[in-house]
Amino acid sequence: MSCTRCGCSGSCQPVTRKAAARKLPRLTIQPIPASQPRLDHAALPALAARLTERDYQILDHLHRHRVLTTHQVQRMFFGIAQATRKRMTTLFELNAVTRFRPWAGYGAGSAPIHWALGKAGAAALAARHAITVKELGYDPEIPVAVSSRLNHQIGVNDFFSHLHHDARYRPDAHLRAWQSEKECTKIWGDLARPDAYGCWSEGGRQIDFFLEHDTGTEPLKRVADKLHDYLNLAEATRIITPVLFWLPSAARETHLRKLLTATDLPVATAVHTTHNDGPAGACWLPAPAEAGQQRMRLAHLDTGWPHLTLGRNPDQPTTTTDDDAFLDRIFGEEETGR
Repeated sequence: MSCTRCGCSGSCQPVTRKAAARKLPRLTIQPIPASQPRLDHAALPALAARLTERDYQILDHLHRHRVLTTHQVQRMFFGIAQATRKRMTTLFELNAVTRFRPWAGYGAGSAPIHWALGKAGAAALAARHAITVKELGYDPEIPVAVSSRLNHQIGVNDFFSHLHHDARYRPDAHLRAWQSEKECTKIWGDLARPDAYGCWSEGGRQIDFFLEHDTGTEPLKRVADKLHDYLNLAEATRIITPVLFWLPSAARETHLRKLLTATDLPVATAVHTTHNDGPAGACWLPAPAEAGQQRMRLAHLDTGWPHLTLGRNPDQPTTTTDDDAFLDRIFGEEETGR
């Protein structure tokens, strides 16, 4: 006897609600972004008319730092999640940005939406700087979504997005510089290759630093050996800059510190998974540390190595008056739909 449902010979199991749901189409964000639409140069003036100063800041950060999650964009440029999603969706519909959601692994839940610069956004950004897209250095064919270093990049950007957020709500704090790995390579790549360079000030104190964001995938000896390159850089530039190791676990920090023997370089470590105050907080421990030494705030690390004279990168600004005025303006405005 044939089944009246599917016509098969014999009986078949009834369709469960869960099985039926698997057959329904789902509206999801692709893990790998689909090809971007062809750039319509005639539409660029209309696009430029719809972009705000904050939009240009977002596009610039996406260009310089490759990818930002929705949470990071919110920390840096918005107050609430709803306004963030609304504006980023608008930028996506204008082809100014592209988006994807990487696979997070079984049992890990959904990854946040990841945003990258789109073709139209790159064209608008280049036009704003009176240069070509080629001179801007934008290449839509670079596979950000499938890069083996995506998680590492997100971790570095998370570090600085928290500093951005702190600077928004603390009048005495400023993120004076944030140079990406690519920018650092152009400046110091023949000697050292930091994951990022930063300059942070708080309460009248200021510190320049190189960041080494550790994801736990490299042998610790290889991580510690990077200090040789930084020592060469310090000798070549005659500028002593602290190297900060941002680690995924307390155990890994403990094992790394055993390898950080006495050095002429200022080094500090912290664990990024256990400190709610973020990288600006009292989570940093200089190496080597005195017995019983307390962890220090990022801005106070300039006192962590009394035997060393820390330098300043002459290419970095010593004031951010214009930037502060811009941030005060855009964060004081109410979010308006465009």
